[in-house]
Amino acid sequence: MWEPSARYPDPNVRPLVPEFARYRLALASVERLHTGCRWAEGPVWFGDGRYVLWSDIPNNRILRWDEETGAVGTFRKPSNNANGNTRDRQGRLVTCEHDARRVARTEYDGAITVLADRFEGKPLNSPNDVVVKSDGSIWFTDPTYGILHWYEGHQAASELAPAVYRVDAQSGVVTKLADCFAQPNGLAFSPDESVLYVVDSAAVPTRRLLAFDVVDGVRLARERVFIDAGPGGSPDGFRVDVAGNLWCGWGNSAELDGVRVFNPAGVPIGHITLPEPCANVCFGGRHRNRLFMAASHGLYALYVNTQGAAGG
Repeated sequence: MWEPSARYPDPNVRPLVPEFARYRLALASVERLHTGCRWAEGPVWFGDGRYVLWSDIPNNRILRWDEETGAVGTFRKPSNNANGNTRDRQGRLVTCEHDARRVARTEYDGAITVLADRFEGKPLNSPNDVVVKSDGSIWFTDPTYGILHWYEGHQAASELAPAVYRVDAQSGVVTKLADCFAQPNGLAFSPDESVLYVVDSAAVPTRRLLAFDVVDGVRLARERVFIDAGPGGSPDGFRVDVAGNLWCGWGNSAELDGVRVFNPAGVPIGHITLPEPCANVCFGGRHRNRLFMAASHGLYALYVNTQGAAGG
């Protein structure tokens, strides 16, 4: 049975190099906010309501944790096996839905607008994670995880190669940006939006995180390996802070389960140990300095000495 650390500084927040000390708060420890999920994913912070939404994919629901009361309730069920979530620049919820094989937006009145469900007349696979650029365009990954079996969606044949797509904010046109992945997963921009990072979570022999230059704000160039996860490493979803550090969901062993932090050069600088693999994270709280971590069965949180970049 996992228990939070009674000691400060929390030994579960581990510097790997001295550089990480500036981002670690000595009087902050890892908190477990909820447990009881089957596979927690896609946390997103709503500051105007002081709550976090996150997906419990196999249970076909989106949950809500309230900052003021600590209460957890169901935000949406069924959720079409929702996975990744974010907010657009107008504050609306944008969600990747495995079962419906689409990216959808929740309007202020609760209505659902489909943003993307096909490309060149063929159905998408199972959109996984999503971010919104400052120009309002929506960028998402489309691996096949949600159509491989009946656990996180429904079994179906893939008609499109796994890829990263962009939805134009004005026209709604869907453009394929890259399909050089085994299975594209988490994605995020650098703080200045000049680089897009994308996890390839089925690359062999080891999983990796790729970087691309963003050209004219609409296309990708100069693909390169930014992080090689190495033996046992398992990157999933991630977010970037204002200093350009990547806070990556990580896992697959007791030593690696949690969040691994990389600096803008791709050097691992810190690790937040959790009792289970972490799938995705977001920054939230009043000052965007609280890291929320969706990890297998639960939702965790840690205050850190940095702030999340916009658009995650």
